[in-house]
Amino acid sequence: MKIAILSRNSELYSTRRLKEAGELLGHEVDVIDTLHCYMDITKSRPAVRYDGAELPQYDAVIPRIGASITFYGTAVVRQFEMMGTFCVNESVAISRSRDKLRSLQLLSRKGIGLPRTGFANKPDNIRDLIKNVGGAPVVIKLLEGTQGIGVVLADTAKAAESIIEAFMGLKANILVQEFIQEAGGADIRCFIVGGKVVAAMKRQGAEGEFRSNLHRGGTAEVIKLTKEERVTAANAAKVMGLNVCGVDILRSNHGPVVMEVNSSPGLEGIEMATGKNVAGMIYDFIEKNAQPNRTKTKGKG
Repeated sequence: MKIAILSRNSELYSTRRLKEAGELLGHEVDVIDTLHCYMDITKSRPAVRYDGAELPQYDAVIPRIGASITFYGTAVVRQFEMMGTFCVNESVAISRSRDKLRSLQLLSRKGIGLPRTGFANKPDNIRDLIKNVGGAPVVIKLLEGTQGIGVVLADTAKAAESIIEAFMGLKANILVQEFIQEAGGADIRCFIVGGKVVAAMKRQGAEGEFRSNLHRGGTAEVIKLTKEERVTAANAAKVMGLNVCGVDILRSNHGPVVMEVNSSPGLEGIEMATGKNVAGMIYDFIEKNAQPNRTKTKGKG
């Protein structure tokens, strides 16, 4: 098969692994810089151009769209969809998962476990906002933040008020969430391929750090999921409409709660921790499902 990986950097671990794994399986794999693509939008024959030429017809596209280029990246994925190319994750699903507020609202509607969350615009709502999520300590998140950036733990109501006022003074959109203290600074990354959890790891934050991101000094180890955790992760991916994603959950006193659904999950941590060939599993999914014009959301924006 002829497969394209949309990625800004061909040297990133995940991009390299996907290219290597595909070529080992006999596929022809091209890495294409998403921002260097430009689109020919014309009646009946949409195309994507790159480096002065029209790109060939690919059997499948693997989008690795960074959060900072979501708007343009999803436009490129949508163009491939209009061309009838099978995209591992569709543009609408990527956009849906990137909007933290919208994704939480969709998960809530489907009864997926979540930390209690508040969202507000006016500063005079702050005290009730904090009280409504269970009071301090609370976690305050920038809607546009990624990889733990823009996430603050406020230990007291006074500190929470000050942080929220500061963010609102900057016209930033924020979420206020209950702090799941019993999680002990750890979360669980569930890697989903084709609607199933294929690998899972526990990420433990560094000492004194409530964020468990590996690049912030966190550690990872393989973990055995409960049936409820496995079902929660798979359902979260289904609600987002993502075929390949990472679902981050916390173990709370009231069951597993979803923190985030990541449409471009990294492969290094999960493969190192579990010893599983996750990149190969993604190609297994492509081989079984890649067919022309199979985009479910075609024509729906």
